[in-house]
Amino acid sequence: MGKKRIAVLGEELSSTKVTEGKEKKSRRPTRSVDVEDARHEVSAKKQKIVQKEEIQNEIVEVAEKEKKDEKIETENTEEKAGEEKIIENKKAKVKKPAKKRGKNYLEAKKKIDKNKSYSISEAIKLLSNISFSKFKGSVDAHINVKETGLKGEIQFPHSTGKKQTIRIVDENLLKDLEKGLTTGKQGKIDFTLLIAEPKMMPRLVKFAKLLGPRGLMPNPKNGTVTEKPEEAVKNMAGKIQFKTEAKYPLIHIAIGHINDSEKDLVENFQALTKAVGKRNISKAFISPTMGPSLKIDLGSF
Repeated sequence: MGKKRIAVLGEELSSTKVTEGKEKKSRRPTRSVDVEDARHEVSAKKQKIVQKEEIQNEIVEVAEKEKKDEKIETENTEEKAGEEKIIENKKAKVKKPAKKRGKNYLEAKKKIDKNKSYSISEAIKLLSNISFSKFKGSVDAHINVKETGLKGEIQFPHSTGKKQTIRIVDENLLKDLEKGLTTGKQGKIDFTLLIAEPKMMPRLVKFAKLLGPRGLMPNPKNGTVTEKPEEAVKNMAGKIQFKTEAKYPLIHIAIGHINDSEKDLVENFQALTKAVGKRNISKAFISPTMGPSLKIDLGSF
């Protein structure tokens, strides 16, 4: 567009010069010239000079704009090419090699069918055969749910060995957390659930980065912000909180120990799936602390 405009302006500038030449040729020498005609002639010359300068200035402006536009277009092209190169490099990255498993794990894995979905009873019976830990390991449930952010609480019918430590926000707790900020170390966390009165919430704001990622920040939605914290402690005693990972729809929670009875483990697992909601579950697995996981048949519970 700019180049076409420059061409048009060039033609106008040329026509101005031609007209001036013709006027010069058409002049006839006269001994006396009328003063008024002379003034008109001078005015016409000035007008043509101004017109000529305006055309020249416009040509320069159009040329500079054209040059600027070309520079911007070049920069955009280079930027786009750079982005495409980054994307190509990411695609070209070599995938991380699969995690190497130890001899005991590989031996335990031979005892199960990785393509089979086990009933919860079958899976629990197999746990002692595939666990190779030398200590009293736990039995963990791993549940894939349909959305990230799902959370709730559960009171298992049988003990899982995990104790719920509940604290109420008071001056002593705030001092413990404050020490973490002043020393540059993370505050003392010796609780699994924190309950606060509404008036104490503004004082917890500075500790949000410490409590939030651990899921310990009191929230009115789960009943941990209340005017009656002592009563809330009684109601929540024995209950365990569960929630998905921060970025993935996965819930991990212990449902007991490897030496617990089959009946207790089955009932704890069933209580968990009921609390999470069967309609929210897409896949479910159980595993010992040290050993491969077993896929559970969703229709078996």
